[in-house]
Amino acid sequence: MTSSTASFELAQVNIARLKAPLDSPQLKGFVEALEPVNAVADTADGFVWRLQDDSGDATDIRVLGDAWMMVNMSTWRDTNALTAFMYQGRHRELMARRREWFERLEEAATALWWVPAGHRPTVPEAESRLLHLREHGPTPYAFDLRTSFPPEATDGSGRPESEALAQ
Repeated sequence: MTSSTASFELAQVNIARLKAPLDSPQLKGFVEALEPVNAVADTADGFVWRLQDDSGDATDIRVLGDAWMMVNMSTWRDTNALTAFMYQGRHRELMARRREWFERLEEAATALWWVPAGHRPTVPEAESRLLHLREHGPTPYAFDLRTSFPPEATDGSGRPESEALAQ
């Protein structure tokens, strides 16, 4: 890891629209898996931070003005650390069952971006990044795992270098 990369963390947001209320029998498996999966995330190599409400998860936080839309947000050392967590163990098991609990979204449901180390993204910031990705596709401002950008592509605030030069 270069000193430039070490001054950044990878922020991620993903959203999902519930098929039923959280306290319904249909979502019981998801709700029961939340705490164990969060515990694995909290100790995963490269994990830095995750969005939480008073209950210790983010189930009471809504996004994009939709009462059925849940949000998950975290920061990681880099894309490799995030990918390693996402596609193994308990998280992978949950992802395999997501269609039982969440509607299929036609638009991008996940966005990634670089933040200065120690910065904790807000829900409005995450909404902005996700909407930008939906409108413009992957850019240094907001991207996905298929088309990622290095932290050096930003001006240090998370804005693309090209935006900073234009000002």
